[in-house]
Amino acid sequence: MNASLPKRPAAPEETTWIRHPESSPCPVETTLRIVGGKWKAVILFRLVEGKKRFSELKRLLPGATQQMLTQQLRELERDGIVHREVYAEVPPRVEYSLTELGRTLEPVLNLMSDWGQAYRDQNGTIADEARPEALQ
Repeated sequence: MNASLPKRPAAPEETTWIRHPESSPCPVETTLRIVGGKWKAVILFRLVEGKKRFSELKRLLPGATQQMLTQQLRELERDGIVHREVYAEVPPRVEYSLTELGRTLEPVLNLMSDWGQAYRDQNGTIADEARPEALQ
């Protein structure tokens, strides 16, 4: 399958692996470099539901520290997957949403959710899920 995706907006501080795609010949590796990370896929799955404020995302990901959530959101924004909207209000309001490119991940995220649920149904929870900070 050779999907046609919307172009990622140019970012002023692109990483080397984005500028030199030949250094990552495997498309799965490219995908994981962009959406991989402890919280990125879960952040994206939550944003499929619609716009979210930082505090909402923090509540939905109780195991993520504020610093980690901020870092993951910045990386997703840099890669053109997430849009950060700052409203000129007092107090300031910031909302995160998926970009057009980010929305193309929705079928992948839904398949991951279905696979994870099927795995749980067949095998029970995994060791990490027994820890309080793990995702539920």
